[in-house]
Amino acid sequence: MPMKKTPKNFEEAISRLEALTQIMQNPDTPLEDALKNYEEGRALVAFCREKLAQVEQKLQILDNEHLTELNLDPS
Repeated sequence: MPMKKTPKNFEEAISRLEALTQIMQNPDTPLEDALKNYEEGRALVAFCREKLAQVEQKLQILDNEHLTELNLDPS
C-alpha cells in the first residue's frame, strides 16, 4: 500500500514513523488499522533508506570516493 502522501524530507518521514509507532503501540488499535500503519511505515522506512543512500553517495563523492567517519565532537 503506498503512503498517503510522500514526505517532503527525511525529517518529516521520521516524524511520521514516530507517530505511527505510538499509534501501533496502543493495544486498542484495530487490526486493519495496524496493518495499514505497518504498510505505511514500511514505505517510510524505504524512503528514509533511499535518502540516506543518496547522502552517503554525496559524501563519498565529496571525500574522493573514501567514506570517512563523521566526527561531530568539536573537542
